[in-house]
Amino acid sequence: QVQLVESGGGLVQAGGSLRLSCAASGRTFSTYAMGWFRQAPGKEREFVASISWNPGITYYADFVKGRFTISRDNGKNTVYLEMNSLKPKDTAVYYCAARVGVVTGIRDEYDYWGQGTQVTVSS
Repeated sequence: QVQLVESGGGLVQAGGSLRLSCAASGRTFSTYAMGWFRQAPGKEREFVASISWNPGITYYADFVKGRFTISRDNGKNTVYLEMNSLKPKDTAVYYCAARVGVVTGIRDEYDYWGQGTQVTVSS
């Protein structure tokens, strides 16, 4: 079992940056693949980025490639999402998720979810 708590969301102007953090409980954090997903009003939750338990493999949605970077610090039980060049369409609630097994970008394959953190990008 793992519990996830996101932080770092907020209001930012277009072109700005934010860094999201996801703190995980549990001593087995380093064995989980981690992902970030987002959900905008009226839309389904969609994949943003994911990272393997050993931070060697990362996946990104096409719409964030070159702008967002996922990373993790297993010593701190934390995964990060560095978001640059933010656009109004990036406005959403961002969720952290964890799964046992190989890293994927498939929402339904993640077992544990945080409560989310709101990111709002103004034009």
